[in-house]
Amino acid sequence: MALPSSSSPGHYSPPLSDTMHSSLAQAIPRASAVETPQHQERRLSASLHVPTTLSNLLHLHVGSTHGAGTAAGDLPTPAAIRPHTPAFSPKEDISSLFQEIHGRGDWSGLLHPLHPWLRREIIKYGELAQVTYDGFDFNPFSEFCGSCLYGRDRLLAKVGLARTGYTVTKYVYAMSQIELPRWLEHSLHADAWSTDSNWMGFVAVSDDAESRRIGCRDIVVAWRGTKAPTEWFEDIQATLRPLGDGHGDAKVERGFLDVYTSKSERTRYNKTSASEQVMAELRRLVNLYLEQGERVTLTITGHSLGGALALLNAYEAASALPEDVPVSVISFAGPQVGNAAFGERLREKQVKVLRAVVKQDLVPRLPGILFNERLKTLEGVGKKMEWVYEHVGVDLGKDLVRRLPGILFNERLKTLEGVVEKKMEWVYEHVGIELGLDVKSSPFLKHGVDVAGFHHLETYLHLVDGFVSRERGFRREARRDVALVNKGSGMLREELRIPPNWSQAANKGMVRNSFGRWVKPEREAEDIPSPYREVADALAEELGRKESRDYSSPTTAVPPSFTEVKGIVIPHPSSSPLEALAIPRHSSSPMPSSSLPTIGRESRGFPSSIRPSFIFTDTSRE
Repeated sequence: MALPSSSSPGHYSPPLSDTMHSSLAQAIPRASAVETPQHQERRLSASLHVPTTLSNLLHLHVGSTHGAGTAAGDLPTPAAIRPHTPAFSPKEDISSLFQEIHGRGDWSGLLHPLHPWLRREIIKYGELAQVTYDGFDFNPFSEFCGSCLYGRDRLLAKVGLARTGYTVTKYVYAMSQIELPRWLEHSLHADAWSTDSNWMGFVAVSDDAESRRIGCRDIVVAWRGTKAPTEWFEDIQATLRPLGDGHGDAKVERGFLDVYTSKSERTRYNKTSASEQVMAELRRLVNLYLEQGERVTLTITGHSLGGALALLNAYEAASALPEDVPVSVISFAGPQVGNAAFGERLREKQVKVLRAVVKQDLVPRLPGILFNERLKTLEGVGKKMEWVYEHVGVDLGKDLVRRLPGILFNERLKTLEGVVEKKMEWVYEHVGIELGLDVKSSPFLKHGVDVAGFHHLETYLHLVDGFVSRERGFRREARRDVALVNKGSGMLREELRIPPNWSQAANKGMVRNSFGRWVKPEREAEDIPSPYREVADALAEELGRKESRDYSSPTTAVPPSFTEVKGIVIPHPSSSPLEALAIPRHSSSPMPSSSLPTIGRESRGFPSSIRPSFIFTDTSRE
């Protein structure tokens, strides 16, 4: 499978020689000209015009917030902005194309033009990725900041996606052991639920009706990403790290790998890594449905950082799961993850990758904005660096403007002097098929510079909904609600009268209690994060008694993933529980709550009203 080149249709970048010539023509005065101070000031202003510089970098034309020729009266009126029409299309039976939709043939014949069935499936997976934002507690004043707002049994219903036909079976938590403060959210509360871990996504599986419709039992992993591209500029660890023995020359970005594999015994949610948590659940589900004789597929999705984690997850899953389980990745705004050897290993494992990329979005060019596949064109370039910008003095800031005008041609480029003649194993390279999208194709979107808006997942889903092909414009039959674009951005044109960033909790989550005072409401019991509930549910599912949490019956058989030691049921060493726990099997009555851990956050893991009769052998604090 050939990778799309940098000159492929839908991914155009102006030649470096042209942009350099244009910049130099503005910056270098004519030798014969005698300039007055006024002329010098005017010339200096023109040579460092930040909006123009960003416009060239992002393939835009700045001057108006609208695209050329799109006046207020030119707004179309498709179903997407009709308030009395459905915001989604009826579900169709797509089982006859299930293999092609999951990547067989690299989606050949389905992308240009975009097949309507594939378009709806891409949006479906994108909406499941959006759940990881809509269900995430971003409020730093909440003691549960960094967790999911809802219990997994009602997550999809709470975010308005009960109609998807999927059931969430597992939450995945991640941590990082290197400094990535903006990738993971942390509570300002003195008694927070966790000081290290974040809810990073979930595993879900299609129900019977959805499985019949799509032609297979589809297991989905949705990974949470980052909303703001500024987080990438500040926190990216642009260092490729070898995957280790047995992986050849494959290397991946250090920060992504750390989030995916970090764990610590002192934590409650990451005694096992995100990798171990998700792979244990995937093995369980795959074995369950294969034993029932069903066709099983694995689809991994994510946005931004989630797209990077999706690739790492797919790499591991393709190595660990049976070969007859196809593995595909549908990512949005995903960054470059590894080098060419990593991409080649993915192709050898038959992992199919479809990347939705907005041309104006910067994040898909990171972290290898300099060190990427285009660098190969520099192998024959001379080393003389007289055309490279360089800062002078001590750098105390992180402002984007300080990187201009030499955002590409700066002192960091000098590191290429010792690289261009070497093997390119330390160079980032994208993998998979690119679905190129363009902000300028939509008549509903502003066409000015909005770096955050370009990266927003809802912007991506809007553009996918309107995409037909590179040659055709935004389709008028698009049904997805246009207002969703402004849920967390301000990308929509003012003529639509939809306020920017409209999705927010009423009164910032505050409610008035019975005494007339404004307070922060308590979470519902089932929405309080707890590693103990994760283990309890795993045991209950093994026993086939999920609705009952009474595990003290002496007649209860020990499930295969647990073992019994002196009358105590504990997780089997080969399983991957989130906590070390012991469950009394011969207790005649529930254990009093005073026997439970009462150290700070630990006592709130289960509210007293639903606290089961557990003895927890681990009461460590994070």
